[in-house]
Amino acid sequence: MKIEIKNRFTEKIIFECEADSIKLAVELAISKEVSLRDANLIGANLSGANLIGANLSDANLSDANLSDANLIDANLCGASLSYANLIGVNLSYANLIGVNLSYANLCGASLSYANLSGANLSYANLSGANLSDANLSGANLGGANFDTKELFEYREALKRIQDGVESPAQLAKDVLEKWKQQNDNT
Repeated sequence: MKIEIKNRFTEKIIFECEADSIKLAVELAISKEVSLRDANLIGANLSGANLIGANLSDANLSDANLSDANLIDANLCGASLSYANLIGVNLSYANLIGVNLSYANLCGASLSYANLSGANLSYANLSGANLSDANLSGANLGGANFDTKELFEYREALKRIQDGVESPAQLAKDVLEKWKQQNDNT
């Protein structure tokens, strides 16, 4: 079937092709290094899509399904991903400056080294998300859901290291032992 990806503001066609799904069309556009800046992808099913390095800046991906998609090093600056399904998505090293992720489900997502400065994460589900070395300066986290148990344990461990009660090596050993116990019980 013929698929057209249009500019969200002008309705001008950014990319068109024959494909069986919007996911395949978007992957084809990315493989051809087509910029999908300002693309209208509201509600698109892009589950599991390979979008490494994609330019989706200012795109509208509200209500889209990007579960388990690979968006490493993607540019989503200013994009709207409100209410999007981002369960298990890989956004490591992504440019997410000013992105709207309000009410998005980022459960288990990888956001390591992502730039989320000025992002709107209000009421987003971030339980189990990896935010290691992410830049959250100026981000709105009001009402966001974190796995509070893990966040509390992390803060307590950091305090023990800062107070000199525990060494980083001992903490790593303790975490590994805890992980082994949890996985032996499943």
